[in-house]
Order: sequence, then C-alpha cells, then structure tokens
Amino acid sequence: MNCVIYSSLSDSNHEHDGELKQQQACFEPPPPPDLAFVRTVPGLNPDLQPSANVTLPETRSPQPTLRIGKYLILDQLHGSTLYKSLNIQTQEEFVCKIVNNIDSHQIFAAHYRLDSHDHINEIQEVLIGETKTYIFFPPSYGDLHSYMRTRRRLRESEAQRLFAQVAAAVAHCHENRVVLRDLKLRKFVFKDPERTQLKLESLEDAVILDDDDDSLCDKHGCPAYVSPEILTSSNQYSGCAADMWSMGVMLYTILVGRYPFHDSEPSLLFAKIRRSCLAVPDWLSSRARCLIRGLLRPNPTERLTAADALFHPWLQSELPDIPFKLESKLPDQTVPTGAMLQPPEPSNIHCFK
Repeated sequence: MNCVIYSSLSDSNHEHDGELKQQQACFEPPPPPDLAFVRTVPGLNPDLQPSANVTLPETRSPQPTLRIGKYLILDQLHGSTLYKSLNIQTQEEFVCKIVNNIDSHQIFAAHYRLDSHDHINEIQEVLIGETKTYIFFPPSYGDLHSYMRTRRRLRESEAQRLFAQVAAAVAHCHENRVVLRDLKLRKFVFKDPERTQLKLESLEDAVILDDDDDSLCDKHGCPAYVSPEILTSSNQYSGCAADMWSMGVMLYTILVGRYPFHDSEPSLLFAKIRRSCLAVPDWLSSRARCLIRGLLRPNPTERLTAADALFHPWLQSELPDIPFKLESKLPDQTVPTGAMLQPPEPSNIHCFK
C-alpha cells in the first residue's frame, strides 16, 4: 500500500451525505488501524469547491466537477459506488470512494489486514475531511457484470483465466480471516484495457475475524447471490461458506449466461434458492460441472473452500500465474464421476424458468 495522506479538509458543502452507509452487523467493528505513519500535507485547499481553469483530458467533455485537494471528483461509475477522479497536477486518472468518516475505519482495517495482492484493489491515497473520507484507487476498465451483459457467457478457457483470479483474491482474504460478504460479479473490475486481469474493487462490506470462528448473524448480500443458509437460519451462519456460495453463482453465470436461481419476484427467488434445485448444463466439461456443484452445495459444511476452488482440477492450468500461498498443503483433488456429475432430472428444470 502506498502512503496514506491525511489532510484537515472542510467538506460541509459536499452533496453525498446519503451515500455509502454501512449496514450494522451483530459484531463490534474493529478498532481503527494505527495511523502513526500518516503525515499532514500542507497547502491543500480547505474547502470543496467547483473547479475552475482546469484542463480535462481530451476524451472528456466539460461537465460540473468538485475539487478535493489536488483531485477533481468527476462522474460516478455506472453501477458502482466509486467516482472517476483526476489528479490536477499529473493529469493521472483515479477512482475515488467517498465514505463517512465514521465508516472509513472498517475499510482501512480490511486493507491493512491484507498484504498487497495482484487481484485486490490497492489504496493509493486517502484524504480525510471533517465529515467525509476520500479514498483513491488506480483506475479500472469496467466490471465483470457489465462485461457479461455484453458477452452473455464465456468460453471455458476465458472463464478459467478470470475465475482463477477471483478465487485467488477470495482465498487470500479468507486465509487472512477477512470475510467479504456481498460477493458478486460487479465487485470485480478489470485492471487492463484488454480485460484480461481482474481485481476485487472494494473491501467496504468486509468483516474482520478475530479468530477461526467465522460465524455471522447479519443478513447481507445481493438477492441473486445469497446462500440458502442465510435465508433459512435464524441465528448464525458461516461467513466464508456464504462467500463460496456467491462464488458458485458467479461461476455458473459466466459459464451458462444466467443466474442459477432467478425470478423477478424476490419471494419466489428465495424459495428457489432454499430448494437449491440446481440444473447444470451437460454441455459444460465434467470438471466445470464438478466445481459448480462443489460451490453450490446446499449444506455449507460440504461446500468447497476458497483454497479448494483455487486448486480444483478445472483451474490447474491457471495456477502458475496466480499469486497465493497456503499455510497448509491441500489434499489432492480428483474429479468425481458417475451420479455426481449427472445433470438433474428434467422435472427440476422448471426451477430456473
């Protein structure tokens, strides 16, 4: 992580008071990280104000902007809580997350828990005002959800390459006792214009675990990605296992071109998720079907872990390029045969209409 910069800024006239409020969970939030190394930067403009006499890149059309320190805050990214931003001094483009100061320590704590990772967004700079915190990240080139809307579904070779990066990011978080929650395609963005490299966009929904117990009791997540135990459990559930279910939904979607469980009516959608009637197309390879079923097992104790998924035979060809280190060696995995790989009977297909 690069040096975090603190500045006493007045942002009372910023129009984002209703944005990015963290949902309260049943656990105490972690203490703020140690900011002893944070330095004050003199000479920053003390107020947010409309920009003037600033040169925008030629690809951008003039539009109203706000200035915070040396940055312009531009338009919001489609389908994201991040904003495009521009360093006025260097003309470099960034993306900015704006959060209430009271909520920022949760994001910082998750980032400080993790070592730098190729597939997790890295904080470049932080400016802290009186009520708002402005967190700057490197630019991205669209999210995986938007990419899938244009591509519909991916060939297995491309899906292997991209999903291995997703699995590596999640495995790194779980290995360091960080539960992500609300995992979905939109949370992963491309690092390069060619759209070959992914990174986890934000850790704003993450939970920091103090020990090996990953039990959570808050209901948090996107309806299409929520796991059955969250819908049926009145008490606690495994946060890591719920993340793995969401990963299974992601994998199914990029390979098949639709969610495994879908309905326009939320109550009907949740009923389908509870029943977990999973129809995996037989035109997928046996290893791909095996991984999907391993991630979407209704019983969370039987679900694959993030490390299991990363080292699954379907992803073996991608392992040399994926940065990840396990404290313990995983047992060898084999692809089961027979009934486990057979698609459900036709009578179950109505679950996905």
